[in-house]
Amino acid sequence: MKIVILDALTFGDTDLSAFFKLGDVDIYQTTSPQQTNERIANAAVIVTNKVVITKALMLNTPSLKLICVAATGMNNVDLEAAKEIGIEVKNVSGYSTDSVIQHTFSMLFYLVGHSGYYDEFVKSGSYSKSPIFTDITKPFFEVKGKKWGIIGLGTIGRGVANVAKTFGAEICYYSTSGKNSSTDFLQVDLDELLNKCDIISIHAPLNEKTLNLLGYEQLLTCKNGAVVLNLGRGGIVDEEAVARIVETKNIYFGLDVLEKEPMRENHPLLRVKNQENLYITPHIAWASVEARERLIAGVVENIKAFTR
Repeated sequence: MKIVILDALTFGDTDLSAFFKLGDVDIYQTTSPQQTNERIANAAVIVTNKVVITKALMLNTPSLKLICVAATGMNNVDLEAAKEIGIEVKNVSGYSTDSVIQHTFSMLFYLVGHSGYYDEFVKSGSYSKSPIFTDITKPFFEVKGKKWGIIGLGTIGRGVANVAKTFGAEICYYSTSGKNSSTDFLQVDLDELLNKCDIISIHAPLNEKTLNLLGYEQLLTCKNGAVVLNLGRGGIVDEEAVARIVETKNIYFGLDVLEKEPMRENHPLLRVKNQENLYITPHIAWASVEARERLIAGVVENIKAFTR
């Protein structure tokens, strides 16, 4: 069985040796659209994280039986075409839940604790020159007693809510699909969540209901000093609006996802002067060592299950 892994670089140093027990394996670190057709020409199984698999590519690969998406979202595969042609598509769900929950709090604490400022204060030598033993130039607050709004109460959103509750936060949520409900937490509309919450974290998928969900007008209604964290998908938050607001209003933004990834070179967020209110990470919330190991194990299991 010919197995082709198209973008192994996204898995970092994760051990891929289990694939070699399943068949003849070709591993490519990255694959451009121009290279995809040739590389999958004789494949029975494709493993892709972000490489797009179109109907044309499927039709040009008669040997193809299984597409393994090394992720939860499958928007990079033409699912209708795969069904029509008779090619099975498998993803891996739940592998990154704990990693994303942890990164949510990592981003929060970095912003509210002014970690960048205090780290630089010490390393620059300013602390050594201080007349007192401490520096509280940048006040920080406790999570306990604060209102935390969750946008998207799926598995990750619930996990964040539960951890936030242990810190003593008051939890409410807005369901972007209208389908998720919980008796454990207060459900509110989006306007109320934005107006009243001290911390807002987004854990929703990108679809027609969430595209540009938080634009300039919506973000302006957030409380002074509020923290907005997007760990869902780029495109849910208007990034140009963030670049404008972070310069004029005391709102903190943590973004792990962007509308276009990697970030374009001329992005307005790169020109923001008030960088202390902005923290951006390169789509890493999903990628703890353990999460990547679970992901690869899940892909391997999908291939095994298909061949049984």
